[in-house]
Amino acid sequence: FISADDRVAMDIAVAHLAHLGHRRIGLAIGPARFMPSARKHEGFVAALGTHLGLSASEARSWIAETIFSVEGGAAATGQLLEQGATAIVCGSDMMAIGAIRAARAAGHGVPHDVSVVGFDDSPLVAFLDPPLTTVRQPVAQMGSTAVAALADAISGDPVASREYLFAPELVLRGSTGPAVDRA
Repeated sequence: FISADDRVAMDIAVAHLAHLGHRRIGLAIGPARFMPSARKHEGFVAALGTHLGLSASEARSWIAETIFSVEGGAAATGQLLEQGATAIVCGSDMMAIGAIRAARAAGHGVPHDVSVVGFDDSPLVAFLDPPLTTVRQPVAQMGSTAVAALADAISGDPVASREYLFAPELVLRGSTGPAVDRA
């Protein structure tokens, strides 16, 4: 079982936005029935508690569950903007593209009025306008670990049945900026 540490991913995204002065940070995420979504959900709630002092119930009110797509990101962002969010963390880069579209459709500039953070570091997000700040999964290391474990299993060597969590990293680009009070 090999994956990026989604809880850490949410912590570094929220810490970055809190450092920029954002206090109303939302999460646009896919269905909680999926393990990565559930872990991002948990990490986001914990991060809002750590960095902004929100209770778990307050933090959960800043989560918009949707589908993992551009349209899902747009729908969740619309909901979060109505609540007054000044920053949106998205469960995928595709959702972040939808978040940027929804923010612009509502008359907000990115990052001037609303900051957006994606997840994955898809190859083309550096070329968006603005280039997307995102959390990068260490895909190369995860892949080589999976191949090594598979090779061991094929050769009959015992493979530990445990989870390997890999540390993600924040890739800073142009879609995040200082908070502007819109209230």
